[in-house]
Amino acid sequence: MRLRGIAGKQLKRKVTIIPVEKYPFKILNVRAQNGKNIRFQLQEEKSQKGPQYALIVENQRLEKGRYFDNITLETDSKIRPTLKIRVYGDIMPRPEEKKESQ
Repeated sequence: MRLRGIAGKQLKRKVTIIPVEKYPFKILNVRAQNGKNIRFQLQEEKSQKGPQYALIVENQRLEKGRYFDNITLETDSKIRPTLKIRVYGDIMPRPEEKKESQ
């Protein structure tokens, strides 16, 4: 998942996690490796094929720069007890900051 945008602007992405019917699972816990630059929220949703999950990740970094984090989803599955989602942040300076540095 890539969070790319201008510093100070809201930057949010959503990932939908849909268990395969043959191998159902529940997500038991969510944690970030670092968590300094992101905020996240997991919501269980209903679909015609059963439960699915929406992971919403929001940038918290206020200044320009790049960052990397991992979000780990712990499941009750014996096949995949953990799922990892990589988060890449690329925060660009505000247009007025670019003018000041020239």
